[in-house]
Amino acid sequence: MPTTLGDENPYNVLPSDIKQVVNNVEYYFVENTRTARRFLKKIDNDINIDERTFFEINKRTRRDEMEKFMQHALNGNNMAVISEAGCPGVADPGAEVVKLAHKKGILVKPLVGPSSILLSLMASGMNGQNFCFVGYIPIKQPSRGKTLHYMQQQALKHDQTQLFIETPYRNNALIEELLKTLNNEIRLCIACDLTLETEYIKTLAVKDWKKQHLPDLHKRPAIFLIGR
Repeated sequence: MPTTLGDENPYNVLPSDIKQVVNNVEYYFVENTRTARRFLKKIDNDINIDERTFFEINKRTRRDEMEKFMQHALNGNNMAVISEAGCPGVADPGAEVVKLAHKKGILVKPLVGPSSILLSLMASGMNGQNFCFVGYIPIKQPSRGKTLHYMQQQALKHDQTQLFIETPYRNNALIEELLKTLNNEIRLCIACDLTLETEYIKTLAVKDWKKQHLPDLHKRPAIFLIGR
């Protein structure tokens, strides 16, 4: 069950039948119970949220605990996976839940909603037939520099769009580093606050970015793309 990419009206980015789905699901795998409850109340303010049961998933979640909670599905109940933002299972711990569901023969149904990866790729003007989502790039050198050079090589040699992200409070430092490290001719797309009123999307060659007044992305969710 996709959620919004920020604090906005869910009906701006989700189909109207999401309300019917919510009303038919009592058990939820979530990253954060508080934000998941708030999201469901936005979908249907009349929902009795205390009748819903939540199980939090993260890197510390034990497999046996997850299997125990999934027993509700094996007993014939609908269950949903909700990410903190966007589509669950895509660069998200929800993938482990879905993997387990398939293993147990439980029907899996993906619902329509916003994905920052696809939205940024759609808006970048870069190759959408050959692309790679790298996720978070290394923080420390020399691994960080090697990763950037490798992604640049893949983009230039194979016309493979490279998508990656950074912890929001390090976004501005990453932009500066990209402009120092990347080839002047390669194109860089910066996509920030996707689907929100403050949305910012721009693609330029690195040499042209150097002439621009750079956006302030401090603590704003952003995704970066490089390509030919």
